[in-house]
Amino acid sequence: MRLRSLSLALLLASVLAAQASRNATKPGAKWSPARTTDGRPALQGYWTNATFTPLERPPELAGKEFYTEAEAASFQAERLRRENSQAADDVHYDNVAWQSENYNKSALSLRTSVVFDPPDGRIPPLSASGQKRAAELARAARRREAAESADSRNLGERCITWGADGPPMLGSTYNANLQIVQSQGLVAIYNEMVHRVRIVPLDGSPHLPSNIRQLGGDSRGRWDGETLVVDSTNFTDDTNFRGPPSTARQDIFSSHNLHVIERFTRTGPDQILYQFTVEDPSTWTRPWSGEMVLRKFEGPILESACHEGNYGLANILAAARAKESGAK
Repeated sequence: MRLRSLSLALLLASVLAAQASRNATKPGAKWSPARTTDGRPALQGYWTNATFTPLERPPELAGKEFYTEAEAASFQAERLRRENSQAADDVHYDNVAWQSENYNKSALSLRTSVVFDPPDGRIPPLSASGQKRAAELARAARRREAAESADSRNLGERCITWGADGPPMLGSTYNANLQIVQSQGLVAIYNEMVHRVRIVPLDGSPHLPSNIRQLGGDSRGRWDGETLVVDSTNFTDDTNFRGPPSTARQDIFSSHNLHVIERFTRTGPDQILYQFTVEDPSTWTRPWSGEMVLRKFEGPILESACHEGNYGLANILAAARAKESGAK
């Protein structure tokens, strides 16, 4: 009974949200965002990028860029039903426990995929160098199965980054929340998963020298009318970004040549249209772009206790070594 009521409530809320989103972006819409003291649209606050929309368009929806409002509401209600049907002993039951607060705030997107360019809604094929790196990463992943130390594990298992903090920001399985703090000279974006704050200067300063590389890249922002545009470069070959397993691929990687442009536009009192373009000729044959809606929610954001040096990983490795020793 609770599930049925929740699904019906979500269905109604989803239709209304889609209508509000569409109206807010119509030419001539009268809604105007609150302003900061220097007259810029206020982006600050708590937001969620939780969504059921898959990163790439499913093959069965080839050629269909948008759902109707009824189709989108039905799709989201079905996804909600599946989430609430998880068994308590399911390893992913925490999706329900930790993300349920955002289900009714998850933006109903009429898009059938986050990716809208290329027009087929799919991430472009790998370039020749991208294919070579993919093979190398696959071999490295096999070697990790018998890792001798935490250094051999991936960045997510080492609690350094899950890639949810981007850029681009593709969300996470749970705790898909972020906080934006805004001042005249900079914008700070704090992703709850996994606890990284991205500082975006707005003072026109240049990017870091090309020999200085960072996992999250180096971001610089500027205002283009009502839109905050964030340009990020200076990534590393270890940079990873990915969305939740239920809606995105886990094999997405890039090179130090990654270049990401993000656009943040207030389109309603409780929403920001988030758009991004990814370019990396060392990985893909062409750039690709996507969009989703960030929904406002009442904070605060809680601590993500995953941290580098987490003793859980050390214990797992120690147990594996002990098991191997006993088997000899």
